[in-house]
Amino acid sequence: MNNNRLGIALVILGIAALLYGGLGFDRQKTVLDVGGIKATATEHKTTPIVAIAGLVSLIAGAGLLITSKRGG
Repeated sequence: MNNNRLGIALVILGIAALLYGGLGFDRQKTVLDVGGIKATATEHKTTPIVAIAGLVSLIAGAGLLITSKRGG
């Protein structure tokens, strides 16, 4: 019974993470630095860590649900 609850929780968490998408952050980058003049640009980057973790969670949860149904 605990595997069912854990499997359902992992599936829900995985779906939520996939819907949320990637983790974004801003990074300041110096483009030009001449004498006393400095020009910077802000780069927005996105990492797929949340989506990857969500996919792993979804697969693990589905695997737990499938194995608990076969065993029980």
